[in-house]
Amino acid sequence: MIDLDPQRIADAMGAEITARGGAGAPRGVVIDSREVGEGDLFFGLPGASADGGVFAAPALGAGAWGAVVTADRAAGLEGGWVFSVADPLAGLQSLARESRRALGARVVGITGSVGKTSVKDICRALLPGRVHASPENFNTEIGLPLAILGAAPDTETLVLEMAMRGSGQIAELAEIAEPDVAAITNVGPVHVELLGSVEAIAETKAEVFAHLPPSGIAVVPAEQGPLEPHLDRAPRLIRFGDGGEVRAVERSVADGVTEALVETPAGSARFHFPFTEAHNLENALAGIAIGVALEAPLSEMADRAPDIGFSRLRGERLELGDGIVLVNDCYNANPVSMRAAIDHLATLDADRRIAVLGEMAELGPGAPDYHREIGRHARDHEIDLIVGVGRAARDYDPDELVATPEDAAELLAAQLGPRDVVLVKASRSVGLEAVAEVLDELLGDQGAPGSAGGSA
Repeated sequence: MIDLDPQRIADAMGAEITARGGAGAPRGVVIDSREVGEGDLFFGLPGASADGGVFAAPALGAGAWGAVVTADRAAGLEGGWVFSVADPLAGLQSLARESRRALGARVVGITGSVGKTSVKDICRALLPGRVHASPENFNTEIGLPLAILGAAPDTETLVLEMAMRGSGQIAELAEIAEPDVAAITNVGPVHVELLGSVEAIAETKAEVFAHLPPSGIAVVPAEQGPLEPHLDRAPRLIRFGDGGEVRAVERSVADGVTEALVETPAGSARFHFPFTEAHNLENALAGIAIGVALEAPLSEMADRAPDIGFSRLRGERLELGDGIVLVNDCYNANPVSMRAAIDHLATLDADRRIAVLGEMAELGPGAPDYHREIGRHARDHEIDLIVGVGRAARDYDPDELVATPEDAAELLAAQLGPRDVVLVKASRSVGLEAVAEVLDELLGDQGAPGSAGGSA
């Protein structure tokens, strides 16, 4: 966290200081009193079932530098700096914005229907200098401020992921982050249940453009689709993908590596990426476009490309022994990412290609049709075995339908043979990560070697 004194913290949040603590500034910010360490600033956020303010006293007793709570919780509280605010969450967001300004780093905001976490991971690897990126899924109205406040004082580039669950949420996050570069990876039928249409999703994603400074740059797909009516709101555009300013003019795949000659407005360079998926090449082009927007040297980004690594459960490749490979891509799923994952599965060298598919959530009334389309897509790509998990998965028209991830693991353990490749994909709520965990145990019990994993 940037070094801010108590008065500046209070001013940023519009808070009243009701108790004073020791000298210096807080070490970091936490919202879970169980994670409080010496020198942390604790925020007592209101929750669905409990008011976090009730844990302020234990947090201060555990060594917290201070606590931010509502006025009723601040009364009589002592043992460190105590800040009384009307709304602790608004205080957290305001403090994050002040910290972002004091930090002086360049800020990248990344949103999109799919790929935003992968593009963030790619930026973390490609961009030179001291880069701080959102950890895990810190991409909400709570997580994004925590990501900003977790940046070290010497951070030069701040890469922030922005999630969306409804209209106005991207605008809310952009008001906190004040990005210099805003990237939209794509727009697809994700959260249709909440917003009603793909056009409404595009409009909500495009909220970020209004929060760019006059010198700001928007990074968008060359195939703009429903984003097109909103692009005139951006001060300047850099497009990525075929037909864009940042594009791969040559590409080849061999031995787990994608080699691509990438052309940009800043010149061209040959990149070697540690993945083979076509959709991740598109994500990499988005990351390179962000680098171009930040004037990062193209040669440095090319040198860093082999070090790209992805977050867990996103295309994670697990070797299960006897030539069996499991692609653990179960962090999330929607029609766009599901098609891309199946396309990649179809390219893999294997004796059999198996897809274990669970529900794609938040698709609204059209969900059965989306699931049926994905089932047809898998058949068209000659996937040998489709295993559906859960009631909604029946619309894939699977070869096998099971109730739970554990059931899917048991079915696979009985049927897998040498050189089979298994894709596991569903929305996070399905919990399909249990397939890999249980399957590894079952194969181990049968005497197969244990798994070793890494990002694909």
